[in-house]
Amino acid sequence: MAPDTPSDTAVAVPGISGKRVLVTGASSGLGVHFARLFAEHGAHVTAAERWVGNVEDLCTEIVASGGQAQALQLNVPDPASVQTGLEAQGFEIVINNAGTKVSTSALDHTQGDIDNIIDTSLKGVFHVAQTAARQMKDADQRGSIVNAASKGDVLQLTRALALEWARYGIRVNVLCLSYIETELNHVFFDSEPGKALIRRVPQRRLAQPQDLDGAILLLASDLGRYMIGADIAVDSGHLVLSL
Repeated sequence: MAPDTPSDTAVAVPGISGKRVLVTGASSGLGVHFARLFAEHGAHVTAAERWVGNVEDLCTEIVASGGQAQALQLNVPDPASVQTGLEAQGFEIVINNAGTKVSTSALDHTQGDIDNIIDTSLKGVFHVAQTAARQMKDADQRGSIVNAASKGDVLQLTRALALEWARYGIRVNVLCLSYIETELNHVFFDSEPGKALIRRVPQRRLAQPQDLDGAILLLASDLGRYMIGADIAVDSGHLVLSL
């Protein structure tokens, strides 16, 4: 797996430095990378996770490197937890990264599996976005919400929220993901089925977390100030694979 370390000289991105950034699902994979990335660019990062102990070491690491970070306990399927966690925080950028998945066939999904997927990957995205947007609106504060997702329901939700909230200066966009190598899946991609899947990727390789940097910084920062309801696919050409 390629190392996931920030560069020594981050290029300045307008509208990031000094901003309060929430990253959900920050205990592993992309959440860890996004928290480091925004801290590297001068943001005050809040790394949120259901089990807050899982992000405390990350925040300690960021602070030791000269960045600003704090840990936050947040259970995104629970509206009360989201309301309590985001109360008086005043986030200006929200990276809605928390999600879950079930590896079994849809034929074998239990009701618990279905509830877990919908509660975390759809309802959780909405709870966080809605609570953060209410605070932005009440404070008459412009903001950016980026939903990092691989599911069509989040794409449609993003478009609806973007149209409704644009009048308040709140931009909502979505980063569409493909196969990304993290510590959670590299064992599978080292297997024969995993290698067969990689051979179907147009570039014949998996994405690394840092491959998403340009897109997420564009959507979150002032560089994307005229973008609402946009979906950026970082997928090595998967969307055009059938052409």
